[in-house]
Amino acid sequence: MNTSLLSLSFLLIIFLGTVSARSRGQSEHGFSQEDQAQCQLQRLNAQEPTFRIQAEAGESRIWDWKDDQFRCAGVVAARHTINPRGLFLPSYSNAPLLMYIVKGNGMSGVLMPGCPETFQSSQESQQQDDEKSTRFHDQHQKIRRFRQGDVIAIGAGWTHWCYNDGNEDVVTIVVEDTGNNLNQLDQNPRKFFLAGNPQQGFGGAEQQGREKYYQAHQKGEKQNAGNVFHGIEEELLVQIFGIDRETARKLRGEDDKRGHIVRVEQGFKVISPPSRREEQERRFDNGLEETVCSTKLIENINDPSRADIFNPQAGRFNTLTSYDLPILKSLKLSAERGVLYRNALVSPHYKLNAHSILYCTRGDAKIQITDQSGSCVFDEVVREGQMVVVPQNFVMVKEAGEQGFEWVAFRTNDVAMQGTLAGRTSALRGLPADVIAASYRVSREQAMRLKTNREETLMFESRSRSPRVAAA
Repeated sequence: MNTSLLSLSFLLIIFLGTVSARSRGQSEHGFSQEDQAQCQLQRLNAQEPTFRIQAEAGESRIWDWKDDQFRCAGVVAARHTINPRGLFLPSYSNAPLLMYIVKGNGMSGVLMPGCPETFQSSQESQQQDDEKSTRFHDQHQKIRRFRQGDVIAIGAGWTHWCYNDGNEDVVTIVVEDTGNNLNQLDQNPRKFFLAGNPQQGFGGAEQQGREKYYQAHQKGEKQNAGNVFHGIEEELLVQIFGIDRETARKLRGEDDKRGHIVRVEQGFKVISPPSRREEQERRFDNGLEETVCSTKLIENINDPSRADIFNPQAGRFNTLTSYDLPILKSLKLSAERGVLYRNALVSPHYKLNAHSILYCTRGDAKIQITDQSGSCVFDEVVREGQMVVVPQNFVMVKEAGEQGFEWVAFRTNDVAMQGTLAGRTSALRGLPADVIAASYRVSREQAMRLKTNREETLMFESRSRSPRVAAA
Protein backbone atom coordinates (compact mmCIF):
# COMPACT_ATOMS: atom_id res chain seq x y z
CA MET A 1 0.00 0.00 0.00
CA ASN A 2 2.79 2.40 0.97
CA THR A 3 4.67 1.50 -2.22
CA SER A 4 1.61 2.25 -4.35
CA LEU A 5 1.09 5.62 -2.66
CA LEU A 6 4.76 6.45 -3.14
CA SER A 7 4.59 5.59 -6.84
CA LEU A 8 1.42 7.64 -7.25
CA SER A 9 3.00 10.62 -5.51
CA PHE A 10 6.08 10.34 -7.74
CA LEU A 11 3.95 10.28 -10.91
CA LEU A 12 1.94 13.25 -9.64
CA ILE A 13 5.13 15.25 -9.09
CA ILE A 14 6.30 14.47 -12.64
CA PHE A 15 2.89 15.42 -14.06
CA LEU A 16 2.76 18.72 -12.19
CA GLY A 17 6.32 19.51 -13.21
CA THR A 18 5.46 18.86 -16.85
CA VAL A 19 2.34 21.03 -16.67
CA SER A 20 4.35 23.79 -15.00
CA ALA A 21 6.99 23.69 -17.73
CA ARG A 22 4.36 23.78 -20.44
CA SER A 23 2.54 26.66 -18.76
CA ARG A 24 5.70 28.71 -19.04
CA GLY A 25 5.47 28.15 -22.79
CA GLN A 26 9.09 27.09 -23.23
CA SER A 27 10.13 25.05 -26.24
CA GLU A 28 13.21 22.83 -26.47
CA HIS A 29 15.18 25.71 -27.94
CA GLY A 30 14.18 28.04 -25.13
CA PHE A 31 11.58 30.16 -26.98
CA SER A 32 8.48 31.42 -25.20
CA GLN A 33 5.11 31.39 -26.96
CA GLU A 34 5.44 35.15 -27.41
CA ASP A 35 8.81 34.77 -29.14
CA GLN A 36 7.54 32.01 -31.43
CA ALA A 37 4.65 34.26 -32.49
CA GLN A 38 7.27 36.64 -33.87
CA CYS A 39 8.17 34.00 -36.47
CA GLN A 40 4.98 34.89 -38.35
CA LEU A 41 7.07 36.92 -40.76
CA GLN A 42 5.56 38.57 -43.83
CA ARG A 43 8.82 39.92 -45.18
CA LEU A 44 12.53 39.25 -44.67
CA ASN A 45 15.32 41.74 -45.42
CA ALA A 46 19.07 41.63 -45.90
CA GLN A 47 20.47 43.24 -42.77
CA GLU A 48 23.57 45.30 -42.14
CA PRO A 49 24.91 46.20 -38.68
CA THR A 50 22.95 48.95 -36.93
CA PHE A 51 25.21 49.90 -34.01
CA ARG A 52 28.90 50.76 -34.01
CA ILE A 53 31.08 50.61 -30.90
CA GLN A 54 34.52 52.20 -31.30
CA ALA A 55 37.44 51.14 -29.11
CA GLU A 56 41.12 51.99 -28.86
CA ALA A 57 42.32 49.07 -31.02
CA GLY A 58 39.27 48.11 -33.06
CA GLU A 59 35.53 48.30 -33.30
CA SER A 60 32.36 46.23 -33.04
CA ARG A 61 29.30 46.47 -35.25
CA ILE A 62 26.10 44.88 -33.97
CA TRP A 63 22.95 43.88 -35.83
CA ASP A 64 19.63 45.05 -34.39
CA TRP A 65 18.59 42.07 -32.26
CA LYS A 66 15.17 43.68 -31.71
CA ASP A 67 14.38 43.15 -35.40
CA ASP A 68 11.66 40.51 -35.86
CA GLN A 69 13.94 38.24 -37.90
CA PHE A 70 16.55 38.02 -35.15
CA ARG A 71 13.87 37.71 -32.48
CA CYS A 72 12.37 34.81 -34.43
CA ALA A 73 15.70 32.99 -34.59
CA GLY A 74 16.56 33.97 -31.01
CA VAL A 75 20.07 35.17 -31.88
CA VAL A 76 22.32 38.21 -31.57
CA ALA A 77 24.96 38.88 -34.25
CA ALA A 78 28.06 41.08 -34.23
CA ARG A 79 31.15 41.75 -36.34
CA HIS A 80 34.35 42.54 -34.43
CA THR A 81 37.47 44.09 -35.96
CA ILE A 82 40.66 43.79 -33.89
CA ASN A 83 43.67 45.80 -35.04
CA PRO A 84 47.24 44.42 -34.84
CA ARG A 85 48.35 44.22 -31.18
CA GLY A 86 44.72 44.58 -30.17
CA LEU A 87 43.33 42.62 -27.22
CA PHE A 88 39.60 41.95 -26.93
CA LEU A 89 39.18 42.14 -23.17
CA PRO A 90 38.18 39.00 -21.22
CA SER A 91 34.40 38.66 -21.04
CA TYR A 92 31.60 36.13 -20.91
CA SER A 93 28.05 36.06 -22.26
CA ASN A 94 24.68 34.78 -21.06
CA ALA A 95 24.36 32.49 -24.09
CA PRO A 96 26.51 30.05 -26.06
CA LEU A 97 28.10 31.42 -29.22
CA LEU A 98 30.03 30.56 -32.35
CA MET A 99 32.77 32.82 -33.70
CA TYR A 100 33.88 32.62 -37.33
CA ILE A 101 37.24 34.10 -38.34
CA VAL A 102 36.63 36.00 -41.58
CA LYS A 103 40.17 37.39 -41.82
CA GLY A 104 43.44 37.36 -39.92
CA ASN A 105 45.01 35.14 -37.30
CA GLY A 106 45.88 35.35 -33.63
CA MET A 107 45.42 33.62 -30.31
CA SER A 108 42.44 33.05 -28.06
CA GLY A 109 41.84 31.86 -24.53
CA VAL A 110 38.63 30.20 -23.36
CA LEU A 111 38.35 29.74 -19.60
CA MET A 112 36.05 26.96 -18.47
CA PRO A 113 34.95 27.34 -14.83
CA GLY A 114 36.48 24.69 -12.59
CA CYS A 115 39.19 23.60 -15.03
CA PRO A 116 42.86 23.67 -13.94
CA GLU A 117 45.63 25.85 -15.33
CA THR A 118 47.50 23.34 -17.45
CA PHE A 119 49.93 25.74 -19.15
CA GLN A 120 52.88 26.54 -16.88
CA SER A 121 56.13 28.43 -17.27
CA SER A 122 58.78 30.32 -15.41
CA GLN A 123 59.54 33.81 -16.76
CA GLU A 124 61.92 36.60 -15.91
CA SER A 125 61.01 40.29 -15.79
CA GLN A 126 63.38 43.27 -15.54
CA GLN A 127 62.66 45.99 -12.95
CA GLN A 128 63.55 49.36 -14.45
CA ASP A 129 64.01 51.22 -11.15
CA ASP A 130 66.69 49.10 -9.51
CA GLU A 131 67.63 47.01 -12.57
CA LYS A 132 66.94 43.76 -10.73
CA SER A 133 65.59 40.67 -12.40
CA THR A 134 62.55 39.09 -10.84
CA ARG A 135 61.61 35.50 -11.63
CA PHE A 136 57.93 34.62 -11.51
CA HIS A 137 55.84 31.60 -12.33
CA ASP A 138 52.78 31.86 -14.56
CA GLN A 139 50.14 29.27 -15.25
CA HIS A 140 46.84 29.55 -17.06
CA GLN A 141 44.32 27.60 -19.07
CA LYS A 142 45.04 26.50 -22.63
CA ILE A 143 45.78 29.05 -25.35
CA ARG A 144 44.57 28.20 -28.85
CA ARG A 145 45.71 29.76 -32.10
CA PHE A 146 43.13 30.69 -34.73
CA ARG A 147 43.30 31.49 -38.44
CA GLN A 148 41.01 32.47 -41.29
CA GLY A 149 38.15 30.00 -41.69
CA ASP A 150 38.19 28.78 -38.07
CA VAL A 151 35.01 28.39 -36.03
CA ILE A 152 35.47 28.84 -32.26
CA ALA A 153 32.80 27.37 -29.95
CA ILE A 154 32.25 29.12 -26.61
CA GLY A 155 29.76 28.07 -23.96
CA ALA A 156 27.49 30.31 -21.90
CA GLY A 157 29.41 31.87 -19.02
CA TRP A 158 32.84 30.84 -20.36
CA THR A 159 35.28 33.72 -20.16
CA HIS A 160 37.15 34.29 -23.42
CA TRP A 161 39.61 36.77 -24.91
CA CYS A 162 41.30 37.29 -28.30
CA TYR A 163 44.62 38.84 -29.23
CA ASN A 164 45.77 39.86 -32.70
CA ASP A 165 49.48 39.09 -33.01
CA GLY A 166 49.47 39.37 -36.80
CA ASN A 167 50.12 42.23 -39.20
CA GLU A 168 46.55 42.69 -40.46
CA ASP A 169 43.17 43.25 -38.84
CA VAL A 170 41.35 40.26 -37.41
CA VAL A 171 37.67 40.27 -38.47
CA THR A 172 35.23 37.92 -36.76
CA ILE A 173 31.52 37.22 -37.04
CA VAL A 174 29.89 36.18 -33.77
CA VAL A 175 26.40 34.75 -33.35
CA GLU A 176 25.05 34.27 -29.81
CA ASP A 177 22.13 31.90 -29.36
CA THR A 178 20.12 33.84 -26.77
CA GLY A 179 17.09 31.61 -27.43
CA ASN A 180 19.05 28.62 -26.12
CA ASN A 181 17.92 26.86 -22.92
CA LEU A 182 21.37 27.57 -21.47
CA ASN A 183 20.31 31.24 -21.28
CA GLN A 184 17.96 31.77 -18.35
CA LEU A 185 17.74 35.54 -18.92
CA ASP A 186 15.95 37.44 -21.69
CA GLN A 187 17.05 37.60 -25.33
CA ASN A 188 18.94 40.88 -24.92
CA PRO A 189 22.73 40.56 -25.39
CA ARG A 190 24.60 40.77 -22.09
CA LYS A 191 28.38 40.92 -22.23
CA PHE A 192 30.03 40.66 -18.80
CA PHE A 193 33.54 42.14 -19.01
CA LEU A 194 36.18 41.24 -16.42
CA ALA A 195 38.40 44.23 -17.17
CA GLY A 196 38.48 47.80 -18.44
CA ASN A 197 35.54 50.14 -18.76
CA PRO A 198 33.87 48.81 -21.94
CA GLN A 199 30.99 51.28 -21.86
CA GLN A 200 33.50 54.01 -22.68
CA GLY A 201 33.67 52.42 -26.11
CA PHE A 202 30.24 53.80 -26.90
CA GLY A 203 31.62 57.31 -26.65
CA GLY A 204 32.97 57.10 -30.19
CA ALA A 205 29.85 55.58 -31.71
CA GLU A 206 27.53 57.46 -33.99
CA GLN A 207 24.96 59.34 -31.95
CA GLN A 208 22.02 57.77 -33.73
CA GLY A 209 23.33 54.24 -33.30
CA ARG A 210 24.10 54.83 -29.64
CA GLU A 211 20.61 56.16 -28.95
CA LYS A 212 19.05 53.14 -30.66
CA TYR A 213 21.27 50.85 -28.62
CA TYR A 214 20.13 52.38 -25.37
CA GLN A 215 16.47 52.38 -26.42
CA ALA A 216 16.67 48.71 -27.33
CA HIS A 217 17.62 47.71 -23.80
CA GLN A 218 14.95 46.98 -21.25
CA LYS A 219 13.58 49.95 -19.36
CA GLY A 220 15.47 50.68 -16.20
CA GLU A 221 18.64 48.84 -17.17
CA LYS A 222 21.79 50.76 -16.23
CA GLN A 223 23.98 51.95 -19.09
CA ASN A 224 26.91 53.55 -17.27
CA ALA A 225 28.44 50.47 -15.66
CA GLY A 226 31.92 49.19 -16.51
CA ASN A 227 33.35 45.75 -15.84
CA VAL A 228 31.93 43.32 -13.29
CA PHE A 229 34.30 44.58 -10.55
CA HIS A 230 33.10 48.17 -11.02
CA GLY A 231 30.11 47.63 -8.75
CA ILE A 232 32.15 46.17 -5.89
CA GLU A 233 33.49 48.53 -3.24
CA GLU A 234 37.15 49.39 -3.47
CA GLU A 235 37.80 48.37 0.15
CA LEU A 236 36.31 44.92 -0.45
CA LEU A 237 38.54 44.38 -3.45
CA VAL A 238 41.58 45.37 -1.37
CA GLN A 239 40.63 42.74 1.22
CA ILE A 240 39.67 40.01 -1.27
CA PHE A 241 42.77 40.23 -3.51
CA GLY A 242 45.25 41.54 -0.93
CA ILE A 243 46.16 44.51 -3.12
CA ASP A 244 46.67 48.25 -2.65
CA ARG A 245 43.99 50.82 -3.41
CA GLU A 246 45.54 51.97 -6.67
CA THR A 247 45.45 48.42 -8.04
CA ALA A 248 41.87 48.07 -6.82
CA ARG A 249 40.87 51.21 -8.73
CA LYS A 250 42.45 49.81 -11.89
CA LEU A 251 40.64 46.53 -11.31
CA ARG A 252 37.37 48.48 -11.25
CA GLY A 253 38.28 50.13 -14.56
CA GLU A 254 38.23 53.68 -13.21
CA ASP A 255 39.43 56.35 -15.67
CA ASP A 256 39.96 53.68 -18.34
CA LYS A 257 38.74 55.09 -21.66
CA ARG A 258 40.22 52.51 -24.01
CA GLY A 259 36.98 50.62 -24.63
CA HIS A 260 36.52 46.86 -25.01
CA ILE A 261 39.44 46.33 -27.44
CA VAL A 262 42.72 47.70 -26.07
CA ARG A 263 46.15 48.14 -27.61
CA VAL A 264 49.00 46.19 -26.03
CA GLU A 265 51.94 48.59 -26.08
CA GLN A 266 54.58 46.25 -24.69
CA GLY A 267 55.45 42.66 -25.57
CA PHE A 268 52.60 40.18 -25.18
CA LYS A 269 53.90 36.94 -23.67
CA VAL A 270 51.67 33.95 -23.02
CA ILE A 271 52.42 30.25 -22.99
CA SER A 272 51.30 28.60 -26.20
CA PRO A 273 52.43 25.53 -28.13
CA PRO A 274 54.09 26.01 -31.54
CA SER A 275 51.55 26.48 -34.32
CA ARG A 276 52.80 23.34 -36.09
CA ARG A 277 51.88 21.22 -33.09
CA GLU A 278 48.44 22.84 -33.03
CA GLU A 279 47.96 21.84 -36.67
CA GLN A 280 48.91 18.24 -35.86
CA GLU A 281 46.37 18.20 -33.05
CA ARG A 282 43.73 19.37 -35.51
CA ARG A 283 44.41 16.61 -38.02
CA PHE A 284 44.96 13.55 -35.86
CA ASP A 285 42.65 12.18 -33.17
CA ASN A 286 43.49 9.14 -31.07
CA GLY A 287 39.80 8.29 -30.75
CA LEU A 288 39.75 8.59 -26.97
CA GLU A 289 36.96 10.57 -25.35
CA GLU A 290 38.20 14.02 -24.36
CA THR A 291 37.39 15.59 -21.03
CA VAL A 292 35.52 18.88 -20.89
CA CYS A 293 38.61 20.79 -19.84
CA SER A 294 40.69 19.60 -22.79
CA THR A 295 37.95 19.33 -25.39
CA LYS A 296 38.52 20.70 -28.85
CA LEU A 297 36.93 24.14 -29.39
CA ILE A 298 38.22 25.16 -32.84
CA GLU A 299 37.64 23.64 -36.27
CA ASN A 300 38.39 25.07 -39.70
CA ILE A 301 35.55 24.94 -42.24
CA ASN A 302 37.32 26.80 -45.06
CA ASP A 303 39.54 23.95 -46.24
CA PRO A 304 38.52 22.83 -49.76
CA SER A 305 39.94 19.35 -49.15
CA ARG A 306 37.36 18.84 -46.37
CA ALA A 307 34.33 19.77 -48.47
CA ASP A 308 31.27 17.62 -47.83
CA ILE A 309 29.86 18.52 -51.25
CA PHE A 310 32.01 19.49 -54.22
CA ASN A 311 31.02 20.26 -57.80
CA PRO A 312 33.92 21.39 -60.05
CA GLN A 313 31.49 23.45 -62.14
CA ALA A 314 29.46 24.97 -59.28
CA GLY A 315 31.30 25.16 -55.96
CA ARG A 316 31.80 23.50 -52.59
CA PHE A 317 29.97 23.16 -49.28
CA ASN A 318 31.41 22.42 -45.81
CA THR A 319 29.42 21.62 -42.68
CA LEU A 320 30.41 21.62 -39.02
CA THR A 321 28.22 19.63 -36.62
CA SER A 322 28.62 17.95 -33.24
CA TYR A 323 29.93 14.88 -35.09
CA ASP A 324 32.93 16.97 -36.18
CA LEU A 325 33.24 19.08 -33.02
CA PRO A 326 31.63 17.24 -30.05
CA ILE A 327 31.39 20.36 -27.85
CA LEU A 328 28.63 21.61 -30.19
CA LYS A 329 26.30 18.93 -28.81
CA SER A 330 26.01 20.79 -25.50
CA LEU A 331 25.86 24.20 -27.22
CA LYS A 332 23.13 23.08 -29.68
CA LEU A 333 24.81 25.02 -32.50
CA SER A 334 26.44 24.19 -35.84
CA ALA A 335 27.80 26.00 -38.89
CA GLU A 336 28.27 25.75 -42.64
CA ARG A 337 30.57 27.33 -45.19
CA GLY A 338 29.69 27.66 -48.87
CA VAL A 339 31.57 28.79 -51.98
CA LEU A 340 29.49 29.23 -55.13
CA TYR A 341 31.17 29.88 -58.48
CA ARG A 342 30.05 32.52 -60.97
CA ASN A 343 26.36 32.19 -61.98
CA ALA A 344 26.07 28.79 -60.25
CA LEU A 345 22.93 27.88 -58.31
CA VAL A 346 22.00 26.14 -55.08
CA SER A 347 19.03 23.77 -55.18
CA PRO A 348 15.88 24.96 -53.38
CA HIS A 349 16.46 23.68 -49.85
CA TYR A 350 15.38 24.10 -46.24
CA LYS A 351 16.60 23.27 -42.74
CA LEU A 352 14.41 20.63 -41.12
CA ASN A 353 15.26 21.39 -37.51
CA ALA A 354 17.04 24.75 -37.25
CA HIS A 355 17.02 28.43 -38.07
CA SER A 356 19.90 29.56 -40.28
CA ILE A 357 21.72 32.90 -40.00
CA LEU A 358 23.60 33.50 -43.26
CA TYR A 359 26.43 36.04 -43.63
CA CYS A 360 27.99 36.91 -47.01
CA THR A 361 31.79 36.94 -46.81
CA ARG A 362 32.48 37.71 -50.49
CA GLY A 363 30.67 38.39 -53.78
CA ASP A 364 26.92 38.54 -54.19
CA ALA A 365 23.94 36.33 -55.00
CA LYS A 366 20.28 36.62 -55.81
CA ILE A 367 18.42 34.85 -53.01
CA GLN A 368 14.74 33.99 -52.84
CA ILE A 369 12.99 32.61 -49.74
CA THR A 370 9.42 31.29 -49.54
CA ASP A 371 7.26 30.54 -46.50
CA GLN A 372 4.65 27.88 -45.78
CA SER A 373 1.98 29.70 -47.80
CA GLY A 374 4.13 29.82 -50.92
CA SER A 375 4.67 33.57 -50.58
CA CYS A 376 8.07 34.96 -51.54
CA VAL A 377 9.16 36.69 -48.33
CA PHE A 378 12.65 37.54 -49.61
CA ASP A 379 13.84 38.43 -53.12
CA GLU A 380 17.06 40.45 -53.03
CA VAL A 381 20.69 40.48 -54.07
CA VAL A 382 22.75 39.80 -50.95
CA ARG A 383 26.23 41.32 -50.89
CA GLU A 384 29.38 41.11 -48.80
CA GLY A 385 28.79 42.22 -45.20
CA GLN A 386 25.04 41.57 -45.22
CA MET A 387 23.18 39.02 -43.13
CA VAL A 388 19.94 37.12 -43.75
CA VAL A 389 17.92 35.10 -41.24
CA VAL A 390 16.25 32.03 -42.76
CA PRO A 391 13.60 30.56 -40.42
CA GLN A 392 13.24 26.81 -40.00
CA ASN A 393 11.56 25.04 -42.97
CA PHE A 394 11.50 28.20 -45.14
CA VAL A 395 12.70 27.29 -48.64
CA MET A 396 15.74 29.16 -50.01
CA VAL A 397 17.38 29.21 -53.44
CA LYS A 398 20.63 31.02 -54.40
CA GLU A 399 22.07 32.20 -57.72
CA ALA A 400 25.61 33.57 -57.63
CA GLY A 401 26.58 36.78 -59.40
CA GLU A 402 29.50 37.46 -61.73
CA GLN A 403 32.00 37.48 -58.85
CA GLY A 404 30.68 34.30 -57.27
CA PHE A 405 29.22 34.05 -53.79
CA GLU A 406 30.76 32.93 -50.49
CA TRP A 407 28.99 32.65 -47.17
CA VAL A 408 29.08 31.28 -43.64
CA ALA A 409 25.87 30.29 -41.86
CA PHE A 410 25.15 29.54 -38.21
CA ARG A 411 22.40 27.03 -37.34
CA THR A 412 20.46 26.70 -34.07
CA ASN A 413 20.89 22.92 -33.86
CA ASP A 414 24.08 20.92 -33.38
CA VAL A 415 23.02 18.47 -36.12
CA ALA A 416 21.07 20.68 -38.51
CA MET A 417 19.44 18.57 -41.22
CA GLN A 418 18.81 19.80 -44.74
CA GLY A 419 16.19 18.85 -47.30
CA THR A 420 16.43 19.65 -51.02
CA LEU A 421 13.66 20.03 -53.60
CA ALA A 422 15.71 19.46 -56.76
CA GLY A 423 18.61 17.17 -57.61
CA ARG A 424 19.65 13.59 -56.94
CA THR A 425 18.73 13.51 -53.23
CA SER A 426 15.64 15.74 -53.45
CA ALA A 427 12.05 15.14 -52.40
CA LEU A 428 10.94 15.08 -56.06
CA ARG A 429 13.52 12.40 -56.85
CA GLY A 430 12.01 10.18 -54.18
CA LEU A 431 8.42 10.48 -55.47
CA PRO A 432 6.90 8.05 -58.01
CA ALA A 433 6.56 9.60 -61.47
CA ASP A 434 2.77 9.12 -61.41
CA VAL A 435 2.50 11.05 -58.14
CA ILE A 436 4.45 13.93 -59.70
CA ALA A 437 2.35 13.80 -62.87
CA ALA A 438 -0.93 13.89 -60.94
CA SER A 439 0.28 16.55 -58.50
CA TYR A 440 1.50 19.02 -61.13
CA ARG A 441 -0.84 18.05 -63.98
CA VAL A 442 2.02 17.09 -66.28
CA SER A 443 2.70 14.05 -68.46
CA ARG A 444 4.76 11.12 -67.24
CA GLU A 445 7.59 12.21 -69.55
CA GLN A 446 7.59 15.68 -68.01
CA ALA A 447 7.43 14.11 -64.56
CA MET A 448 10.51 12.02 -65.33
CA ARG A 449 12.37 15.10 -66.52
CA LEU A 450 11.51 16.86 -63.24
CA LYS A 451 12.91 13.87 -61.37
CA THR A 452 16.07 13.17 -63.34
CA ASN A 453 17.18 16.32 -65.18
CA ARG A 454 19.63 17.21 -62.39
CA GLU A 455 22.12 14.62 -61.16
CA GLU A 456 23.87 17.01 -58.76
CA THR A 457 22.98 16.98 -55.07
CA LEU A 458 23.03 20.65 -53.98
CA MET A 459 25.10 22.95 -56.21
CA PHE A 460 24.11 23.28 -59.87
CA GLU A 461 25.96 24.67 -62.86
CA SER A 462 23.93 27.33 -64.68
CA ARG A 463 22.41 26.02 -67.94
CA SER A 464 19.79 27.93 -69.86
CA ARG A 465 19.61 31.34 -68.18
CA SER A 466 21.92 34.10 -69.33
CA PRO A 467 24.39 35.36 -66.71
CA ARG A 468 22.75 37.62 -64.17
CA VAL A 469 24.05 41.16 -63.92
CA ALA A 470 24.06 42.31 -60.31
CA ALA A 471 22.39 45.61 -59.57
CA ALA A 472 24.71 48.45 -58.72
